[in-house]
Amino acid sequence: MALAGGLAPRGRAGAQAPEELKLEQIKSDLYMLTGSGGNMAVLTTDEGVILVDDKFDRNVTEILAKVRTLTDKPVRYVLTTHHHGDHTGGNPRLLGSVEIIAHENARANMVKGSQPGLPRVAFSDGAAVYLGGKEVRTRYYGRGHTNGDVAVYYPAHRLVHLGDLLVEGTPFIDYANGGSGVAWTATLEQTLPLDFDTVIPGHGPVMKRQDLVNWIASFKTVRERIARMLREKRPKAEILTALKVDDLAGWKPNQFWTKSSLPGLIDELSR
Repeated sequence: MALAGGLAPRGRAGAQAPEELKLEQIKSDLYMLTGSGGNMAVLTTDEGVILVDDKFDRNVTEILAKVRTLTDKPVRYVLTTHHHGDHTGGNPRLLGSVEIIAHENARANMVKGSQPGLPRVAFSDGAAVYLGGKEVRTRYYGRGHTNGDVAVYYPAHRLVHLGDLLVEGTPFIDYANGGSGVAWTATLEQTLPLDFDTVIPGHGPVMKRQDLVNWIASFKTVRERIARMLREKRPKAEILTALKVDDLAGWKPNQFWTKSSLPGLIDELSR
């Protein structure tokens, strides 16, 4: 399903009043910022602030106000998890003073979708930001939600921010922008050798490592159930109604799963 302006289905219409943002402390200097769009991370240092994602344009004033409650240092970097507008919508207003860094595929998807606020810095495999004696790594492991999602790793905090590679509920597979329900689990499994115990998902509450492991297992089970029905030569329309997912850990179906991701996944597995 193609989405105007690069917005993920969890995004909200631009005319709607912004949802209040809330800060949740995860570590002594690391916070999650929730509400109105994808989950953000805020890392404070003595030399400035490193953000992960920046929600919608309409949220930027409140984002900066929330940051000022934590530190008087400026935002220096934004690490982008992927191109969707509920994660990159603040780019245009931040680019004047902030360096925004994204995977090259995420930037290309923004160009394709005529999204504003293109990052000036893009990478192919990975990058790291060092600020105020702290290190944050961003790494591309392969296709999943889109073809440009990354994992952002905080080695000193034993935490990884996965953006929409991990969400509370069923996944949105953005086939129009290179997503893959077949490759997704292998992509996530490449993050497991990292030393972490805490996970920030793209949407939903903070999770633990085991939640990620369980979510991967649920995804594999869904694929196995679809593959079995395909081997039985059951038609796509029947699979759409017969497939059960709400018994699986971390999975709760929504309209975007049933109307977009699931039909696309059946087609992908059929090939």
